Amino acid sequence: MRKAFIISVLFIALSCASDDDARNNPFLVNLAFQVELNTNLPQYGALNFPGNFVIVNSGGLRGFVIYHPGNSQYFAYELSDPNHSPNECSKMTVSGITASCPCTDDNNEYSIFNGQPTQGGGQYGLKAYRVERSGNIIRVFN
Repeated sequence: MRKAFIISVLFIALSCASDDDARNNPFLVNLAFQVELNTNLPQYGALNFPGNFVIVNSGGLRGFVIYHPGNSQYFAYELSDPNHSPNECSKMTVSGITASCPCTDDNNEYSIFNGQPTQGGGQYGLKAYRVERSGNIIRVFN
């Protein structure tokens, strides 16, 4: 019985994979910031309705996009392409639920619904930020 327990513990410990590579993107540094968005203001009012997004240029490295898919869910992602060093062309643009990098040397595209790459050869998905809503205030922070 004791052998079975030890073998089970070893199996569980060895089967756990590290996700440090996914979180420790060498191209994007972790900056501490906090931005509060008041959805009563016209520039953030679209976030009161499902399927809308807003681009915020303050906070993060190159700003972030916040997307409201529905219910009480909100997703916020860094707008600097996660698969190359920040440079003059690495700030992504957003159309629909797709963020794309305008750099001519790649064709990286990402979903702002889940942060995953949808096109291109990138190893990393979008850098996610934490989001909390309290009343009409949405707080985005890292």
